[in-house]
Amino acid sequence: MAQAYMQETGRDGTGPERAGSRARRLMDQWRGRDVWRRGVVLAVLAALLGLLMLLHTHLPNKVGNLGSLTETFLPWLGLGIPVLLVLAVLRRSATALVALLLPVVVWTNLFGGLLGDKSAKGGNFTVATHNVNAENPDPERTAKDVAASGADVVALEELKPSAVPTYERALASTYAHHSVQGTVGIWSKYPLQLAQPVDIRMGWTRALRATVKTPQGPVAVYVAHLPSVRVKFNAGFTAGQRDSSAEALGRAIAREPEKKVILLGDLNGTMNDRSLAPITSQLRSAQGAAGDGFGFSWPATFPMARIDQIMVRGMEPVSAWTLPDTGSDHLPVAARVKI
Repeated sequence: MAQAYMQETGRDGTGPERAGSRARRLMDQWRGRDVWRRGVVLAVLAALLGLLMLLHTHLPNKVGNLGSLTETFLPWLGLGIPVLLVLAVLRRSATALVALLLPVVVWTNLFGGLLGDKSAKGGNFTVATHNVNAENPDPERTAKDVAASGADVVALEELKPSAVPTYERALASTYAHHSVQGTVGIWSKYPLQLAQPVDIRMGWTRALRATVKTPQGPVAVYVAHLPSVRVKFNAGFTAGQRDSSAEALGRAIAREPEKKVILLGDLNGTMNDRSLAPITSQLRSAQGAAGDGFGFSWPATFPMARIDQIMVRGMEPVSAWTLPDTGSDHLPVAARVKI
C-alpha cells in the first residue's frame, strides 16, 4: 500500500493530490469580495479604451487633427486588450476582467469582419495600384513586379519624371495603352479615352481620370496621390492639404457621368479616417468587401496602415490582396471585380 501511494504521488510529494491542492488554493484567491475590490484602475483603463474605440468619431479634429490620427491607427488600439488582460489576471481582479468585455466587444464589432478571408472566385477585371516611391533605386524591377500581377489596369503614383521612360519601356510589352499626367500614370491592356488631369488643389498634377474601354463596357478610372500627412510634436497630425485635396477629388467623382467607377491610388489615409468622407461616402472599398485580413500597405518593411486604396462604384469586388515588396516604401495592392 505504501509503495503504491509513493508511485501515485511521487517521492517529492507531487502528484494528483498536490496538483489538486494547488488548484484549490488558486481558486480560493479568486473568491471573496477582494476580487471585486482589486484592479479598479485597470477596470477604468479598460473602460476608457473601449469608449475611445466606440466614440472615436467624436474626437475633435480642431486640435492637431486628433480624430484623424486616432482613426488612422484605430485597429492597433486592440493591442491594449491582451495587455490589460494579463495585468487583470496577475492582479486577480474580477472587476477588470468584466470591464475588458467592453473593448473586446467594440473592437470585434469594428474589425472582426476583416479577420476572415472574404475573397471569392470569379470576376472579369483586375486592377492594381502602387506608389512606386520617387527615390526608387530600381524602377525597372518595380514595374516588372507590378506587371506580373496580371492586372488589366495598373496605376502608378509618385512617378519621377526622369524615371517615366523606364516604366514605359518595362510595361510596354504587357500594356498597350498608357497615360502619364504629372506624377501619376495609368497603364491598360484595353484602350483608353479622355485621359486628363484632375485638379485636386495641389498646384501640380497628382490625379488623373481616364475611360477604360473594357469588353464589358466603359469604366471611369481615377488615379490619385493625395498629399502626405505628418505627425509633428508642435502641430499634431498635419493633414490640412490632404483633406482639401480629398474634398476636391470627391467633387470630381460626384460629377462623373459613367456609372462604373474605380479609384486607384495612395490616399494617405485609411477608410476609418473621417476626413476622406467626401470620397468614401461615394465608393466602396474592395479590401473591406472582398479582402483577406487588414491588407496593410505602408510602410513596406512593417505595414501598419492601409493608405493605398482600391474603391469602386457600380461593380462588385470579388477579391483583394497586397502584392510582395517591390523595393518601394509601399506595398502594391490589387483587386478583382465583376463588371
